[in-house]
Amino acid sequence: MIYTLQNINSKEYDGSLVFLYGDESAERNLPLSKREIDVVKTKRNEKKNFVVSFDRLPEKLYFVSFNSESVASEVQEELRRQAVEVLKMMEKDGVKTVALNGEGTLPEEMAAFVEGLTLADYSFDRFRSDDRFHIEKLIINSVFFSEEELAAQQRLWNRIFWCREWVNLPVADLNAARFAEELQSVAENFKDVKCTVMDRRKVESLRMGGLLAVNKGSVDEPRFVVLEYNGIARNKDKATERPICLVGKGIMYDTGGLNIKPDDYMQEMKSDMAGAATMASVLFAAADNALPVHVVALLPLTDNRPGFNAYAADDILTMYDGTTVEVVNTDAEGRLILADAIAYAVKNYNPRVIIDAATLTGAAVRAISTFGIAAMQQNASSDLEMLKIVGNEVYERLVEFPMWKEYDELIKSDFADLRNCGTTPQAGTITAGKFLAHFAKEVPYVHLDIAGVAYFSKAQHYFRPGASGYGVRLLYAYLQMQS
Repeated sequence: MIYTLQNINSKEYDGSLVFLYGDESAERNLPLSKREIDVVKTKRNEKKNFVVSFDRLPEKLYFVSFNSESVASEVQEELRRQAVEVLKMMEKDGVKTVALNGEGTLPEEMAAFVEGLTLADYSFDRFRSDDRFHIEKLIINSVFFSEEELAAQQRLWNRIFWCREWVNLPVADLNAARFAEELQSVAENFKDVKCTVMDRRKVESLRMGGLLAVNKGSVDEPRFVVLEYNGIARNKDKATERPICLVGKGIMYDTGGLNIKPDDYMQEMKSDMAGAATMASVLFAAADNALPVHVVALLPLTDNRPGFNAYAADDILTMYDGTTVEVVNTDAEGRLILADAIAYAVKNYNPRVIIDAATLTGAAVRAISTFGIAAMQQNASSDLEMLKIVGNEVYERLVEFPMWKEYDELIKSDFADLRNCGTTPQAGTITAGKFLAHFAKEVPYVHLDIAGVAYFSKAQHYFRPGASGYGVRLLYAYLQMQS
């Protein structure tokens, strides 16, 4: 999609146009006939949020009515969702180039609509032989954005696009080694990004017992990728500032291991590396837009298979930090590889805060469905509060789960320091978070379980079926608050 800015007079524009209307005080500038104004007034008396199209043969006018008096974050989310309706109308009409303008519309409202249109226009097409409909060009009234502002948004949306592509790719096309190569290739485009790729031999030398155990059943070697972006290195006052460490679960495909998943749970398990794709995309977005922050992304990568000498229930693992873990279920593998990465961050980077993202538990989906992220924190209440605030603003919302000390009892083992699963099926999301918090030690730690939102089997608002990139906008907004 090509984005351009130009001065647009809606009443004189001779191409197809999307017009946003949120405030009756702007009625004098509507590009409508008297009859069309009457139609809009009648509809707005019934409800303020709707989309209607008017013929401007051979062109179209898509009129987007919204309620500008609602809470700002809800107004913007409604506009993102209304963009989906407009996209469907454009596809039906065969309109691939459209201009955007509005009255009674704030720049952030126009930005939300453009974002919704952009996110909704993405689909995973590389294996399809037919051509899907996509918008070719958006012409936006230059009163809403500067060139710099629009370019920055485009770079962020591009990172969301690539996050989705990585998650959508099947493991046959993107295993741990290939993903590591892709990350290294992207990193080479930035002078402020360092990429370190550790192969099996290096992982063995580090004694990462969790990552090595999960990989034992696979023919593909594991990788441990560390990306570091330092956007404050040139600032002498902040050059030694402790980094924000982002840890992402990178299970390239999850069969469940020897505790193999039933067939109806095996579908979509290529998405079990969404946490790693999310964290890499956030770091690259920060580098793209030169955010003045110091960020390290730590990405343990492997698939989880039942072959060869696969690790088994009752195995006892020694993790990177020396903690011993009794394996209760090989399908609770994500927390094992994350634990090694978190412990590595603690020892090697002295982080200001560690934030992980992982498609970790079905319990999170059962608790809050597909409407947000299950979140927990240890010694990081201010960071989680900030994430909640920006999550509400970008509408990638968080629900905080407790981390009470009583939950520690559920992951105690008779034979090792910890069990990798709780002693009961209850509180599965929390016990997973508790397990990981052990490895963060005293470092402020936030756990984000994105199991319900990383991948949608059916279209949900401006997310088509497949990977969503959910969490990239959240964490990018959080990093903007740090600068």
